[in-house]
Amino acid sequence: MSQGKALVLFSGGQDSTVCLAHALARYDEIETVGFDYGQTHRIELECRTRVLVEIKSAFPQWAKKLGPDHMLDLRELSAISETSLTRNMKIEMDASGLPNSFVPGRNLLFFVYASALGYRRGATTLVGGMCETDYSGYPDCRNDTIQTLAQAVSLGMARPFAFETPLMYIDKAQTWALAKELGGEALVEIITEHTHTCYRGDRTQRHDWGYGCNDCPACELRANGFAKWHGADGPCIQ
Repeated sequence: MSQGKALVLFSGGQDSTVCLAHALARYDEIETVGFDYGQTHRIELECRTRVLVEIKSAFPQWAKKLGPDHMLDLRELSAISETSLTRNMKIEMDASGLPNSFVPGRNLLFFVYASALGYRRGATTLVGGMCETDYSGYPDCRNDTIQTLAQAVSLGMARPFAFETPLMYIDKAQTWALAKELGGEALVEIITEHTHTCYRGDRTQRHDWGYGCNDCPACELRANGFAKWHGADGPCIQ
């Protein structure tokens, strides 16, 4: 088991919640950091607080390890980003071949800001939920991107930083399975009931896999992963 202190990039979604559980199972001290970047699905910022409360309640052994939660203001990113996550616009592919839900520089900024915070807080291990197996093709979710940035941050701060991405090479079905392995049915229930992944910020519709519009790319990945985890034939999109 790893020891020491880690800082988890925590959005309040499925992936970052599993990463938080993964870190809590490995490290002695954990702090969390979220980012307000002017996202249209701002409901996630409210959900992350509830998820932390539920984890502390359901897992007293983890509650002892959980330290402060931090929220950083990156709303200028929204001002320079014409994307479906920062504007009221339809989610579709753009001329670059990427979905317009891609927010250029988002994950890069997240890690750089988190590193600055970690430097001050004594946490040089950063944990994020980026994945290049089940994702929308975002270039800043690739392992090469993340690990190259880790090298740059380590050089720029004259201190070795480690960027851990436990979900990098697993799909959403395996992410559900990892949640069950780490925290049993209690963690699966917290993820289903309290996390938020839907790009449209819809929490009016409750599905087997949780709340969401059941139509955006994030909901499709989550729903299909849930169905695959349960051994269903094909997607459970309705």
